[in-house]
Amino acid sequence: MKTRLKQLVGSLVIAQACVAGAAEPVDGQQIVRAGTTPSVVGPEATFTGRVRVEQLWPANPQITASGAYVTFEPGARSAWHTHPAGQRLVVVSGVGRTQEWGKPVQELRAGDVVWCPPGVKHWHGASPVAMTHLAVSGTLDGKNVEWMEKVSDAQYTSR
Repeated sequence: MKTRLKQLVGSLVIAQACVAGAAEPVDGQQIVRAGTTPSVVGPEATFTGRVRVEQLWPANPQITASGAYVTFEPGARSAWHTHPAGQRLVVVSGVGRTQEWGKPVQELRAGDVVWCPPGVKHWHGASPVAMTHLAVSGTLDGKNVEWMEKVSDAQYTSR
């Protein structure tokens, strides 16, 4: 019983450290079980529509990239933004859209992988169908995103 209690306490400490962004312990593999990390609503200042973000891991000194599942309800999208160290998106389900500043809107489908280079202004979100992607964002000087203006309805619907 004491051993199981120690394991549970250890798991809680690791999960809390991951959510808080603390460095992970280096004494072996650590597992954070699916569904144990709370999701948050994407803030209205940086998203249009209903968006849910589930942080999977924070950046730390060993791996300077964070990961999150981001679910966009139909029509929901991020504001325009850049990433100082780049970002990879892996579409997990649904149909999405992305656009690089000055270029046409691109459709995304499950299994598609997007590379957003450092400093490139872009947005991403759902089509009229919901979309979930895994976002892996590099961190530079403690920052992984620079938010800008919201995407207009005209920009969202342009082709």
